[in-house]
Amino acid sequence: MESLDGEEAHRGGFSFENVHRNAFISGRANVSFPKPMKTGTTIAGVVFKDGIVLGADTRATSGSIVADKNCAKIHYMAPNIYCCGAGTAADTENVTDMVSSQLQLHRLSTGRDSRVITALRMLTQHLFRYQGHIGAALVLGGVDFSGPHLYCVYPHGSSSILPFVTMGSGSLAAMSVFEDRFRPGMEREEAMELVKDAIRSGIFNDLGSGSSVDLCVITREKTEYIRPHDVASERGEKAMQFSYQPGTTAVLSESRVTLDDVIVQTV
Repeated sequence: MESLDGEEAHRGGFSFENVHRNAFISGRANVSFPKPMKTGTTIAGVVFKDGIVLGADTRATSGSIVADKNCAKIHYMAPNIYCCGAGTAADTENVTDMVSSQLQLHRLSTGRDSRVITALRMLTQHLFRYQGHIGAALVLGGVDFSGPHLYCVYPHGSSSILPFVTMGSGSLAAMSVFEDRFRPGMEREEAMELVKDAIRSGIFNDLGSGSSVDLCVITREKTEYIRPHDVASERGEKAMQFSYQPGTTAVLSESRVTLDDVIVQTV
């Protein structure tokens, strides 16, 4: 039993040793810890006649604050495979980077192009290992020797294969566009227009989605990453300029705190 405990102590992965410490500090010292940045996303993908079209918005949020207006949510996996990420921004970026490096080593070892099902298996096995503690909801798309493939990967490690998928906080609005206008065997331009309108629907109906629309078109011949493809919500101009004189706002109370001498040491 002691040897097993020692082996578990040196095993990599997440560590939750500081949970009780952080709860004590936040309760007693009245310290607010930084919140994780989430993508608050609308991501989507669709299968058309010759390949796959993936789309995403570019807003990243931290609570109710827009942390990044130009966040790249379509991640490179292989020359013929890309992946859209929703959820915790750090988790989506690190998981896709890790699997991308594993796919590259696999290509160098075998001398063959990566298959989409290989990327799917790597992603689902890694996410299932952590039982949903990795906040990565993914839309995986690519084209290999067997044709175009589009998968939906959930944070707990499950997956589904569909001709059109959406994920993120704006997925319901985007799905309504897909269910109304999708048809099998679409042309490239029609599929791009459909994905763009689906992402725009998520942007205008979800506060967590915004800014512009990125698209990635994958075919057997080439891959096009179009960033940005469309600017959905441009910043408006102020109608008037306001200038207030000092003292306009009344000072209700005032307090002064005397600080002790501060010693600055340099190493």
